[in-house]
Amino acid sequence: MVGPLLEGKYRAPARRPGTVTRPRLLETLGGTLRTALTVVSAPAGFGKSTLLAEWLAAVPARTAAVAFVSLDEGDDDPARFWTYALTAVHAAADVGAGALELLDAAPSSVESALVALLNDVGGMPRDLVLVLDDLHLVTAPGVHDGIAFLLEHRPPQLHLVLATRVDPPLPLSRRRARGELLEVRAADLRFTEQEAAAYLNGPMGLALSAHDVAALDGRAEGWIAALQLAALSMRGRDDVGAFIAGFAGDDRHVVDYLADEVLARQPDDVRDFLLATSVLERLTGPLCDAVTGRDGGRATLVALERANLFLVPLDDRRQWYRYHHLFADVLRAHLADERADDVPELHRRASDWFAERGDIPAAVDHALAGGHVERAADLMERAMPTMRRERREAELMRWVRAVPDGVVAVRPVLALAFVGALTQVSQFDTVAQRLADVERSLRPDGGAWPTEVPEGLVVVDDEGYRSVPAGVAVYRAALALRRGDLDGAAGHAREGLALTPDGDDLTRAAAGALGGLASWARGDLVGAEAAYVEAVAGLHRAGFVADVLGCCIALGDIRRTLGRPGDAERLYRWALELSDPAAPLRGTADMHVALAGALLERDDLAAAAEHLDTARGLGEHRGLPQNPYRSRVAQARLLEARGDLDAALALLDEAERVHDGDYSPEVAPVPAVRARLRIKRGELHEAESWARARHLSPDDEPTYLREYEHVTLARLLLARRDDAATRLLERLRAAAEEGGRDGSALEILVLTALAAQARGDVPAALDALRRAVALAEATGAVRVIVDEGPPIAGLLRALPKHDPAHAYARRLLAAGPSSPAGALVDPLSDRELDVLRLLGSELDGPDIARELSVSLNTMRTHTKAIYAKLGVTSRRAAVRRAHELGVFPRRR
Repeated sequence: MVGPLLEGKYRAPARRPGTVTRPRLLETLGGTLRTALTVVSAPAGFGKSTLLAEWLAAVPARTAAVAFVSLDEGDDDPARFWTYALTAVHAAADVGAGALELLDAAPSSVESALVALLNDVGGMPRDLVLVLDDLHLVTAPGVHDGIAFLLEHRPPQLHLVLATRVDPPLPLSRRRARGELLEVRAADLRFTEQEAAAYLNGPMGLALSAHDVAALDGRAEGWIAALQLAALSMRGRDDVGAFIAGFAGDDRHVVDYLADEVLARQPDDVRDFLLATSVLERLTGPLCDAVTGRDGGRATLVALERANLFLVPLDDRRQWYRYHHLFADVLRAHLADERADDVPELHRRASDWFAERGDIPAAVDHALAGGHVERAADLMERAMPTMRRERREAELMRWVRAVPDGVVAVRPVLALAFVGALTQVSQFDTVAQRLADVERSLRPDGGAWPTEVPEGLVVVDDEGYRSVPAGVAVYRAALALRRGDLDGAAGHAREGLALTPDGDDLTRAAAGALGGLASWARGDLVGAEAAYVEAVAGLHRAGFVADVLGCCIALGDIRRTLGRPGDAERLYRWALELSDPAAPLRGTADMHVALAGALLERDDLAAAAEHLDTARGLGEHRGLPQNPYRSRVAQARLLEARGDLDAALALLDEAERVHDGDYSPEVAPVPAVRARLRIKRGELHEAESWARARHLSPDDEPTYLREYEHVTLARLLLARRDDAATRLLERLRAAAEEGGRDGSALEILVLTALAAQARGDVPAALDALRRAVALAEATGAVRVIVDEGPPIAGLLRALPKHDPAHAYARRLLAAGPSSPAGALVDPLSDRELDVLRLLGSELDGPDIARELSVSLNTMRTHTKAIYAKLGVTSRRAAVRRAHELGVFPRRR
């Protein structure tokens, strides 16, 4: 999502030739592997990077892997920053691949990626050192929050080294007090006279006297960059003593003075090249040619590197470079002083070069830096659809902040795209005003939407302009839905549908889905289903397959609530087929989780577990933002079905912590799911606290949005043997049946049966159970009944054999834990066990018959009996069920 990475930025640098060895500092840095955090903090030019390169070269590979990232201003974006950091870790230690995939699929989910990284590092047999060089160039809170998260949760193997000009916004004092911080400061980094002499008279080739070295070092105060610049200026001079005597001033003046001396000694063409290309954050030959208007850029870069003119290679092939940050600052200052009028044109050329190569973000950055705001806006408008589809939210938000309001005001397509960017990151504060501004610019008198672009407005994307009226209505529907105005959301969605131009399947699908969400929240699940069917079809036509998967989650939930889990399961399987297994789309993990839920309902625990395992294997980056909590809820339900309530509760606690809601109505809130588990565990006090916090009462008017919570309250009242449960259940059942919600009605009828049983009214209990069993049989539901345990099992056994519900009741009893070993109500015979054992092999029917020396018809009769006793309908399911119940025969 962040574009191609420069390999040289995440490669640990080699020890530089001519480096002066500094044993005292190397010894200090040796403590890095014994502490959590090392901070190397000093002003520019104090040799931080050089020292780290020397130390890292001495770290034995068997002791620690070293991941190194050289940062620049372009990394001031959490997604880009952490992509580089994780890539560096993966290259150095072969861990973090899953974390990278998480971040690539969901750039805003940094914490999930870091959790995956920490888990990987915790299993490493050696230490990992992560070095972040020039961290002062990165100010984004998402970066520093991520660093703090790593430090707070680091395994012992992980050690962070931060090289920076200013202290990072981290609780250094607290770590200092704990003894978890190693610091190397400017006072430590300053060259001593001995080190200065070794440097000036060694690599720099100057034959200075001890007096001259002392004078120069004293005036430079050990500042290494100043010494380096001074040495370059002194090369070839006859008046070295006079130069040293006149060398004075504060840091800024020293740098300016020495840069003048260095630049003044360069040929005119080299000096012009340095100044012109200083506008670039990174340099390569063709780009330099485009900016300078001359050929030979690559050769010039090679010559500059050989001349040690502060050029840093960014890859092993010497294709990309950057100037030393300090040198670049000086060059830009001189460019501004000498050729200020050229700066906009230089940035324009750079912008054109990047735009021609498809790097629109870089093209936009240069257009903005050169003051070409209109050009930047043009580029943004063309790139917005792709940027939004790729969910490059951080860059989009940087664009939103960079373009002046006056420019946006006359660009309705760009303005609406900015609204979309804001809604993607849930920043709704200015959305309403921005929508009003767009509408006012196009129809100031409130009349009809104009088909032609009004005079004074600028449109680059003509197709996007035709969809602006519908887009305004769609975003207003989203705003209304967010504030709970269901009527307003539905009205705006209908308006969006009416205004969507022919061929714009994406906008039409968005409007339809928002209208469906409003219907769903009101309890009109039939209307919601119809809207979502249309939305899925539109997204499919538009090629937004990942969004198809997202909509299928909602559509499947609706169908399951309507009592059609089979339709939901078929929908999930269809959606899965749209995703290429070799390159799964985002949302694929959600499909597996949803399928697991459907399979759990009909008690296919083994298949449900397989799909949950598959979802985990894909990684959370293959899921929607809601998948982290949905998958944990599904896993908790599986654990509950297997009787591990403690582990299920722990997963629900996790689910609440990672909960990320969207526009969909939250019909089964995680706290309510957890309250149900508390009730099952007999922890009624905790469940009562939840009910009080939610202001629930048995006298509440039933609504669909709170139906799950009220059913949970009914469970609590049943556990308390409160007669109010019966009254509440009756009202809930009536509301569910009126709304056609057979899925809800089934659970309510089960609880109604238990309530009648509790008050001694067995006929009423059996009547309610009979209706529940009929609904369950029609849909294949199992767990909703058997999860009630022994009380419901007793009622199931009480159903007379002649009762139509009796056959399915036997199926339900077989699924329930009637004994600790999960024994069958009707045990398998020895011959049936023989057949079952062979059903688990690769033999076909005739082969099994021959193996047992029976006829094929006899073998089929045994198979039918096995299916009936296990409550399954297929060979594979029979084998699974036998394993689950612990009755799978051993090989004889």
